This record gives sequence, structure tokens and C-alpha cells, in this order.
Amino acid sequence: MIHANFTDRAVMAEIVAKMLWEIKAVHFSADQPYKFASGMASPVYIDMRKLISYPRIRSTAMDFAAATVMRDAGFEKFDCVAGGETAGIPFAAFLSERLSLPMIYCRKKPKGHGRNAQIEGNMPEGSRVLVIEDLTTAGGSMFTFIDAIRAAGGIVDHGIALFYYGIFPEAEQRFAAGNVKLHYIATWRDVLAVAKADKLFDDKTLAEVEAFLDAPLAWSGRNGGVSELPTS
Repeated sequence: MIHANFTDRAVMAEIVAKMLWEIKAVHFSADQPYKFASGMASPVYIDMRKLISYPRIRSTAMDFAAATVMRDAGFEKFDCVAGGETAGIPFAAFLSERLSLPMIYCRKKPKGHGRNAQIEGNMPEGSRVLVIEDLTTAGGSMFTFIDAIRAAGGIVDHGIALFYYGIFPEAEQRFAAGNVKLHYIATWRDVLAVAKADKLFDDKTLAEVEAFLDAPLAWSGRNGGVSELPTS
């Protein structure tokens, strides 16, 4: 079990940010922005899936996730942990072990054959479900899974993302409107703080990244991407 001091939010955020830099999961490119499925252009990209290939790092991250959930949600608040297809599935497995809870996973769409199930695993009616994703930007994909679980009879009041963009007001509005408390460990601000402290990129890139974090959709619009997020 991790040391009690590691349950401090700032400590966990800094450590996760450092781990992400160490395994080269963080990418900055101001000159050739990344394009996301939403159409947004961004000078930053993060690959949380890389964590599954680094046992010590993923173990520490899951210790932090478990500590965050127990500290901020409670100790006996859930009946199972759900991962969303596909990136959330391994993290649901890791976290369900930490919390000694059953695991289920949720497809993006019903599979279209057999029982046409969207929820895989055993979820009794009324189960209190903790949904986990590797990262969330504005909450759209997480609510795809939350809505499916609720439609199948589950109760979802909490979600956790290992990494949360933390730069879109739309995300806070979506979670508030959906009656879901979002828990998370690290954000782009935490990653940027480590980059600045360790001088991991030049001043021009730093300026562009800070401009994006301060006004992401305006930055996207100036750099060939959409200037508003989709509502769905």
C-alpha cells in the first residue's frame, strides 16, 4: 500500500505527470497541431494507453486512483467498476482489483448479435457503478458509457479519469447536468508544470501550449480546427 502522504492531491498529480513524461506519453507540437476526432486542433497530445505496458507506473497510478476514490467518494459506495471500450477496460480491471470489487465493461454500441449486449459481465439491477476512463476531455465518451449503464439498470453517480484535460467549461457543465461527480488525478496544468520546471521544451512551444490551455477552442480555430465542441 502506498504511503499515506501520497494521498495528497498535489503530490499525486505531480508524480503522475512525471511518470507520463518518463514513459514519453506526452507530446507537444505547436507547429504541426494534432487533430482529434472532434475536429479540434491541439498542440498537445497524451497517450494514456502506454501506462499498461509499464507495471510499476501503472501500479502507482492505480494506487492513486483507489486512494482518490476512497478519499473523495467513500469506502463502501460501489458495487462494481466499469470500463469503457476500449481504453477503459484494462484500467477497470486494475482498479477493481484494488477496490476488491467486481468488474464489468461497456461497449460503445450493442454488439449486434447474440444477446445484443452493451454491458458485459454481471450487473444486477440497481448496482452502484464506478465508471473509469483513461482520460476525459469534455466528458462525451464517458457519458456514452454512463448512459448505457443507466439504461441497463445501473446507478452511476461517480466517474474517474486518470487524466482530465481540465480546460473545458463544457465538461464541468456536462457532469453537473448528468449528476455525476468526476474524480481525476492529473491535468494538463500538472503536466505543463513539470515541463516548465524541468525545461523540457523551448519558450515558443511553451507559449503556444499556455495559449491553448487558456483558450483551447480559440487556439484550435486559429490553427485549422473547430472553434466549438460538438454537443453530443
